[in-house]
Amino acid sequence: MIGHKQVPSRAGGIEVAVEALAVRMAALGHDVTLYNYRKCRERTKDACHKERKWDYKGVHIRELLVPNVKGVSAMVGSAAATFCAIFGKYDCIHYHAEGPAAMAAVPHFWGIRTVVTIHGLDWQRSKWGKIASWYLKHGEKTAAAYADEIIVLSKSAKQYFLEHYNRETVLIPNGIDKPVKRKAEQITRLWGLKKDDYILYLGRIVPEKGLESLIEAFSRVDTNKKLVIAGGPSDTEAFYRKLQKMAEKDERILFTGFVSGELLDELYSNSYLYCLPSELEGMPISLLEAMSYGNCCLCSDIPECAQVVDKFGYLFQKGNTEDLARALQRLCHLPELVESCRSHVSEYVCDRYHWDEITKETLKLYEKEK
Repeated sequence: MIGHKQVPSRAGGIEVAVEALAVRMAALGHDVTLYNYRKCRERTKDACHKERKWDYKGVHIRELLVPNVKGVSAMVGSAAATFCAIFGKYDCIHYHAEGPAAMAAVPHFWGIRTVVTIHGLDWQRSKWGKIASWYLKHGEKTAAAYADEIIVLSKSAKQYFLEHYNRETVLIPNGIDKPVKRKAEQITRLWGLKKDDYILYLGRIVPEKGLESLIEAFSRVDTNKKLVIAGGPSDTEAFYRKLQKMAEKDERILFTGFVSGELLDELYSNSYLYCLPSELEGMPISLLEAMSYGNCCLCSDIPECAQVVDKFGYLFQKGNTEDLARALQRLCHLPELVESCRSHVSEYVCDRYHWDEITKETLKLYEKEK
């Protein structure tokens, strides 16, 4: 598999998905290799060692050195990983995301079965400049032309490839594991957070997540609850600082930075409401996770969120700050609406989006005859 940054990690939804699939495939007896990228940050022997290898939960990890340059790291990493994989005697090479998929023609011409998962239309993301957006769109076109199979995560993405490329794709959504629910302990010590006294956003801090609208909308809401924004930037440090500046006047808004492990469990387990105001998604793993913990979720009405939430949450008009403020105010003042979503949401999402079944469906595509 090629296209993720690091496994194990929670750098993004792709990393979570790749780990979930790879570990399960290895447990079923398959020989799985992941190509990690490592940015060279310091000119030291240890930091810039050419390559490292190890095993993780039965999965082979090969770590490749890439330059620490925004928009270039992933491009170089996917190219290097591809040429390593060509000589690795693999039966199948699986690319994750549009940028890495720009290399999909290479294994195709070598006769190696090639699968691409489109985790989202990355070229639309506002953090990328013109050249990076062009390269991502090129990856999309390459996947459509050369991949033996294309996996998409939503009905809207499936329709997109049919309309733009006349290309059939296979809909295999992301999955979820049953969560470990925890009482508010560490989050109380660190930030004074208690059960049901905060609204949570958890994910990457990037422009397309709609966080500017969320901060502006929350500032208009009459409530004693806090807004917790958990997560770190992804090549978007200036944007992260901009959000912090926006929130300076509202003491109810808290930035935690990147979280994982028990802290993440506690944040999901004790929130009053989970809010995902995204303007662009593939299939948000953070939303699946929030629902698995039994959260009532408020999301933008993009198809990728609406498809997941179904009847177990609430929607507002994408990009409409006033509509988001109204929805937040209503749910803060009417806790019975929140409780009505909580009763069966965990059971629903864990049964419908299970990684074990998703792994089996993915393996069928690997083994399918041309």
